[in-house]
Amino acid sequence: MTSFPSTKRPVVLAFLLIVGGVIGWYSSFELTLAKFEVLLNPSADLSCNFSLIVQCGKNLDSWQGSVFGFPNPLLGLAAFCAPVFVGVAILAGAKFARWFWLLFALGMTGGLALVIWLLSQSIFSLGTLCPWCMVVWSVTIPMFWAVILYCLSQGVIPTTGAARRFFRAAYGWVPFITVASYLVIALIAQLRLDVLSYL
Repeated sequence: MTSFPSTKRPVVLAFLLIVGGVIGWYSSFELTLAKFEVLLNPSADLSCNFSLIVQCGKNLDSWQGSVFGFPNPLLGLAAFCAPVFVGVAILAGAKFARWFWLLFALGMTGGLALVIWLLSQSIFSLGTLCPWCMVVWSVTIPMFWAVILYCLSQGVIPTTGAARRFFRAAYGWVPFITVASYLVIALIAQLRLDVLSYL
């Protein structure tokens, strides 16, 4: 089966996946420790609780914090190993088949969808901004954009030639697109929660 891409290795993408995966995994680990602390001592004053708005306790105690029947951080501990593996494999010279890139892109899309849902639940239902959750969001967003645009630009996801050229150019704008995504989230959080007044 043909491997994608057939050109040079995407080294920048590889480093992004490794760094983002490690940061996401560590954040999930910290959230897991916080969840254990709450289970052992429900009245524990968690180190990630900074204010009424910026805290992780309310998120961990909510049903949204265990949407699949187990604490969400456990999902992060498993899921963030994938981008680290892919990044390291790319640096080692691996060339993945198209089906692998499609599955990986699908996984990143699912991860972003979950992040968007959790983000909306945090802001609109729980009225909080969980610090470690925000770190998870902040690394998932650029990894998603980078992987999707890379796959589109390389023809892993079928497109026209003109569209492929457009996505190849857009791939270079991943930092800008990421910052724009952050600003949209910050604006929504400010309008909904008036975060600045609690700083």
